[in-house]
Amino acid sequence: MSFEAWSIFALFWVIFVTTPGPNAVNCITNGMHLPLPRALVGVLAILTQATLFLLLSALGITALIAASPLGFEIAKLVGAAFLIYLGVRGWILARRPVSVNDRPARSVYLHALAVATINPKSVAGYLAAFSQFVQPDVPIWSQMTVIMPTALCITALSYTGFTLLGAGLGRAALGAVFNTWVRRILAACFVIYGVALGTAATPGRA
Repeated sequence: MSFEAWSIFALFWVIFVTTPGPNAVNCITNGMHLPLPRALVGVLAILTQATLFLLLSALGITALIAASPLGFEIAKLVGAAFLIYLGVRGWILARRPVSVNDRPARSVYLHALAVATINPKSVAGYLAAFSQFVQPDVPIWSQMTVIMPTALCITALSYTGFTLLGAGLGRAALGAVFNTWVRRILAACFVIYGVALGTAATPGRA
């Protein structure tokens, strides 16, 4: 991959992972409710998902899934229901005071991994990256040695930043009326993302 192609890919990936979506909302929520080291476990889960999706994209499996209307419909409806559930639950619990709790790291990790995996941005983003930036005349794995470290570093920095933002909001809003509305906004985002996912068309199809 040339330096110019790498630069364009890096810029695309910065935009891709810094545009607020379910992962960002989950990181902010974790930062508000959990001790920082425990909240950062969620970032590790996102990096796990990113690594998996990068490898699947390189193997062409993501494109194959996107080409299957039935598979895509089932996956998106399950994912949509999960996001809407998180949003409704978050809205109901928004009035409860924020407390730094001790959810097990395993629970934080699996929850963040589930959110990341059904993220409606994911399939479209990874397909865009591999259709636009991977050079067909260059061995894919030689390109992956550049693409993967770049994507994972940018992803880690972005979602660590969102987690730190949540930690700051949690301290500032602890026990305040403002906190209820912040949490309701985050809950509403999950519902909006769920509806968007549920009504999304299959990539590459009208």
